[in-house]
Amino acid sequence: MGTFAVSAVGTDRTGIVAAITAGLLGVDGNVEDSRMTNLGGHFTVMLVVSVPDEQGRQQLEAALAYSCEGLGLDALSVSELTPGAPGAAADHVLTVYGSDHPGIVHAISTELAAAGVNITDLQTRLAGAEDAPLYVMMIEVELGETTLPEVEERLRPVAEQAAVDVGLRPLEAEAL
Repeated sequence: MGTFAVSAVGTDRTGIVAAITAGLLGVDGNVEDSRMTNLGGHFTVMLVVSVPDEQGRQQLEAALAYSCEGLGLDALSVSELTPGAPGAAADHVLTVYGSDHPGIVHAISTELAAAGVNITDLQTRLAGAEDAPLYVMMIEVELGETTLPEVEERLRPVAEQAAVDVGLRPLEAEAL
């Protein structure tokens, strides 16, 4: 089996997931891991798929292009993945709230990296009133060798400088 990363972006509309999965079925493809969401009015698809050895990258690309024809996607790409180590398992959730301004994601992610904390999932959105948007970020992390108090201590000055509230708690077991 070959393993591929498939990504697609297009103006949000009905049928994008159906078209992409129809293309995958055309080459006996299987979705192994996925993330699909609406980002700023654009539907974004990220998939890890497997296809039989006789169905390589070119066949997968052609099947997806054919099935997505007419959707007006802004981007559709297929990249072969090499086998790697299993992904990290998140054990904590970090939440960040504050007034929207550039640099919040960079400041928090830079400090987490410096502490040896691995980000396994990161989501952001704007909430609240249009004239005073509240920036909301939720990050699932794996602390690794770093302790919860160490991470909290490291993030305190970063949060003050970025003028955001930061909370860190253990991740509860979930079904997905």
